[in-house]
Amino acid sequence: MHDYLDEMEDLSFRSITVGPPRGSLGAWFCLRSHPKREHIAAAQLRQNPAIEVFLPRIRYKRSTRFGPVWTTEALFQNYLFARFDPESCLRRVRNAHSVRGVVHFGDRYPTIPASVIEDLRSASGPNEMCIVGGSFNPGDLVRISGGPFHGLEAVVTRAMPGQQRVALLLDFLGRQTTVELDGACLVPA
Repeated sequence: MHDYLDEMEDLSFRSITVGPPRGSLGAWFCLRSHPKREHIAAAQLRQNPAIEVFLPRIRYKRSTRFGPVWTTEALFQNYLFARFDPESCLRRVRNAHSVRGVVHFGDRYPTIPASVIEDLRSASGPNEMCIVGGSFNPGDLVRISGGPFHGLEAVVTRAMPGQQRVALLLDFLGRQTTVELDGACLVPA
C-alpha cells in the first residue's frame, strides 16, 4: 500500500511545472486553511526549514456593543502562501495541521510569481500586518461604537488630533446635531 501511495504521489508531480531546480527553495503556492486557522497552519509550516511561509494579516477596529475592539485576521481569509519544492515537501504541506490543501486545478498546481509576494510583503511591512484605521478626515463616514450613540452613523466634520477627539455631524431624533467624541470610540462605516 505504501509503494502504491508513493507511485501516485510521483504521478501527480508530472503535471507540475516549477521553474527552480530541485533542491532549491521552490516556487510560491497558495494554501487553503481551515476557517480562522491560518495562523496555526503558518506556525506549523514554519517549523520546517524547507518551507517559507507568508501570511499577510490585517488589523482594524471593529465595533462591539462594549466599544471598539482591535481585531487581527488574515488578509485573505482561509488562505496563506508558502514557498517550497513540491517534489520533496508537497506531502508534508498538505498534511500539516490546519492546512486543507494546496490550491490546484485538477492535477495542476499554479504557482504565484515572486514579484506578487514581494509587493504584498512591501505593503504589509516586516511583521506581515496592515493596520487600518486610527485617524479620520473630514467627510469620512464613521460608526459610533459603545456609549449612548452606539451603532449610529455620522460624518466627520473636524478632527482634533491633539485632543484625540472628533467633531461629528450626527442625524439624531430627526435633527442634524454636531457632537464631539473621543476618536477611540469610532470605527469606519
